[in-house]
Amino acid sequence: MREIVSVGKIIKLVKEFKKKSQTTVLVGGCFDILHPGHVIFLDKAKKLGNFLIVLLESDEKVKVLKGVNRPIHTQVRRAKVLLALRPIDFVVMLPFLKSDFDYDQLVAKIKPDIVAATKGYANIHHLKRCSKLVSASLKFVTKKVGNYSSSRVLTGKTI
Repeated sequence: MREIVSVGKIIKLVKEFKKKSQTTVLVGGCFDILHPGHVIFLDKAKKLGNFLIVLLESDEKVKVLKGVNRPIHTQVRRAKVLLALRPIDFVVMLPFLKSDFDYDQLVAKIKPDIVAATKGYANIHHLKRCSKLVSASLKFVTKKVGNYSSSRVLTGKTI
């Protein structure tokens, strides 16, 4: 059941999964240019539960976070590439969320069992708050892998 779904559909699906005692794992990000760190992270996140859900940032949000020359790939293209990866069950293409509050409200509606993150993630306070809000476990599935980042890939500075 691998697909790109709306926010409304993922909310309904998670409710059904909970009725069947199936565990949902939630991750989020830009995933503009995939690198080994992404693949390792997503693979380890999937091992925490039955279904891995990726909240994919909008093109506008990526531009705010990464700069005016980003994203390299549109949200639709990024979603299709992510869905081709074995660990991912669902990709939710997010609208532009202006604040952490908007993001928290969205996660509160989805109600995942686990929020997976990379240890050393810069916005850890947001993840802790978000997890607590929905009584989800916050699990650090990996530390930052190597010196990978999409920005470093673009500048040719990866190891």
